[in-house]
Amino acid sequence: MWRALAFLALLAIAAYGAVWLADHPGVVTVTWSGYEVATSLAAALVGVLIFAVILGFVWAFTRGILRFPHRLRVRNRARRRARGYEALSRGMVAVGSGDPAAARRHAGEAARLLGDEPLALLLKAQAAQISGDRAGAENAFRRMTEEPETRVLGLRGLFVEARRQGDEATARAYAAEAARLAPGVSWANEAVLEAQCADRDWNNALETVSRRASLGIADKTAARRQRAVLLTASALELEAGDPERALAQAREAVKLAPDLVPAAAVAGRLFARRADLKRAARVVEAAWKASPHPDLARVYLDLRPGDSSRDRLARAETLARLSSWHPESRFAIARAALEAREFGRARDVLSPLLADNPTQRVYLMMAEIEEAEHGRGSGRAREWLARAAHAPRDPAWCADGIVSDRWAPVSPVSGRLDAFVWQTPPELLGRSSREVPPEEKEVSEPGPLPAPGPAVKEEKPAHPAGNGLDTSAPPFVATATPVVFPPPKPKEDEAPVPAPEPSRRAG
Repeated sequence: MWRALAFLALLAIAAYGAVWLADHPGVVTVTWSGYEVATSLAAALVGVLIFAVILGFVWAFTRGILRFPHRLRVRNRARRRARGYEALSRGMVAVGSGDPAAARRHAGEAARLLGDEPLALLLKAQAAQISGDRAGAENAFRRMTEEPETRVLGLRGLFVEARRQGDEATARAYAAEAARLAPGVSWANEAVLEAQCADRDWNNALETVSRRASLGIADKTAARRQRAVLLTASALELEAGDPERALAQAREAVKLAPDLVPAAAVAGRLFARRADLKRAARVVEAAWKASPHPDLARVYLDLRPGDSSRDRLARAETLARLSSWHPESRFAIARAALEAREFGRARDVLSPLLADNPTQRVYLMMAEIEEAEHGRGSGRAREWLARAAHAPRDPAWCADGIVSDRWAPVSPVSGRLDAFVWQTPPELLGRSSREVPPEEKEVSEPGPLPAPGPAVKEEKPAHPAGNGLDTSAPPFVATATPVVFPPPKPKEDEAPVPAPEPSRRAG
């Protein structure tokens, strides 16, 4: 609308000018080289306008002829770039589809048409990578590091290549350089943190975690958890040599992550070493309420080394009340009752676990109770051990397919920080009686044991493990397939051990 109004205004001004010239006629006289030309003012203005238009056309034509070579070069350059980017696009598609021949061909064409364009160098490096040409890939990445805008990208490629070749020292150097040039690059910071954890350099690792959080690379909650893990790792190393500093770090770790079991366990041990039993009990009890764990139970029962077995049993019952009789509290009570020689109490507290999908640890504890009461050659103890061989596994520290009976701050496989999780080993998760083959149901899910009766006569076990297994050790958590022990064959002059009834829960 504004353009229309402006056009009307100009048209009105032109009309007003034409009327004004008509009302005020005049004569224009031009004298040049003895010639005199006289005309009206209106004709002179029209002539000037026509001359200006002609002069403009002549200048435009002359300028076009003079600029034609430059325009031709610009057009050819644009055409080459278009062809180069088309080759670049096709090369990326070839890399993604895993076609090394096409990727190399398009990479060469893109390099010829685009020169040292960053994307062309990247395509050349990736084409060399999928072709197995490590030297060509490294050469392309090194050329990237020569330009400021592609230096970090080149360091990233050299870092990956160094790791593929197993050269961890060189990979760390590339990551450190990239982190120095671009502090906000996530992969470089992660690689530096991983290297510091591998070297057990917990102090510098804490600084790296803080820097990542301040730069916004890591989430605040994740950074707090990582700081707690690193402080716990440092406290575990300093526990024997520098207990005061270890206690300070453990207390800070507990504040950052109250549910971190190793932090609460080391803090409880160090408080108990200082004879500060109230604080030790308070730290362990708080962690126990969040996540009951056998390590916490062990620390809680051993707070005062000189206590009697009755006192330890009383503390185990305290843990049971705090966790509403969590299975771990039942194990703690059973262990304390076994040490107090209260075998009936130990059996009673484990009976709910026997009725609800018992695990290896339950059977091993029952076997230990039988051996403590009736001797190592007890047939009932061997029967419990046989059942333990086929029972589901108990929770353990798991990380990247590794099962361990001890917590570690870093995964030994991937180097990832805070990788260990307390859980049932994944290969046995979700297995129920409906998934057990029919021919294995009687072995994998034995029926309930008969009520305890008089001890049977001693028999020689059919397998060495039936007589030499140390049931006082922690539950077996290795990833090997459990061995199925055949039932022992009784001698002619000995009473046979009653076989377990088939399970009626299957199906």
